[in-house]
Amino acid sequence: MNGAMTLADGRVVGVAEFGRPDGEAVLWCHGGPGSRLEPMWLGDQARDAGLRLVGIDRPGYGHSPPRPGRTIVDGARDVLAVADHLGIDRFATVGVSTGGVYALATAAVAPERVTAVVPCCAMTDMRFEPARSTMSAPHTLSVWAAPDRESAIAAATDSHGLHGEKLTDGGVRAILSDNDRLLFADPAWMRDAMASFREMFRWGLEGYADDRIADGGGWVGFDVADIRCPVVVLHGADDQMCRPVHAEHTVAIVPGARLDLRPGDGHFSIEAHVVPTLRELLLSAQPG
Repeated sequence: MNGAMTLADGRVVGVAEFGRPDGEAVLWCHGGPGSRLEPMWLGDQARDAGLRLVGIDRPGYGHSPPRPGRTIVDGARDVLAVADHLGIDRFATVGVSTGGVYALATAAVAPERVTAVVPCCAMTDMRFEPARSTMSAPHTLSVWAAPDRESAIAAATDSHGLHGEKLTDGGVRAILSDNDRLLFADPAWMRDAMASFREMFRWGLEGYADDRIADGGGWVGFDVADIRCPVVVLHGADDQMCRPVHAEHTVAIVPGARLDLRPGDGHFSIEAHVVPTLRELLLSAQPG
């Protein structure tokens, strides 16, 4: 499916599925900004690997109306509610960039249901100052510093543009790795990326501001020590948007987590390794 579903509590959530419909389920927590369409370019790869990727719009993105005051744990519960709606009992989670904490939090909140977690180019717990200080001042630090939600939305809009135009107008090119640049030059990838891009800003910068409000105080409301499944923290060694110090700290605080740091990859190209990493993790977790 690709559209909106109504959850048991009456809220509307955007969902899109890619890969093999009867494959092993993977619930995908997108970046900030992002949308349910983020994993679209990996659909063929997922199908060949026997995986069913389920992208979910967080509130304030795509088909999901904003939810002021939402927390990281609220996001994890939304992932579980989508799984329930689709009749999925056990599943893996992927979290890209901002979405990494939502993938981990889901595994902490429902450890009996999550089979594996792959945080990819993901931000770490923002109570860790060496990582927090590496974030972009106009795009991130200014939003965290805002005194209220209205000011946070204004700061995010100023840095991104109301529809993300400041990003597309060369705004990210200065921090792309060589492999990122190759990806941006791929017409097929750009087609899928731009489809997702339109959904990112359907509600302006409300979703992004609410992401920053939720993660600015760090990973609270859940405990990563409750995670029982395998975790591989996948990160590009040349990621300038979310530097490797984030991945290193996440591995240090998530029990049993393994770091997979890929030379040459940046914040975008690293996603090409998500499906093979998932396949390896899920195969290793099978009995016998």
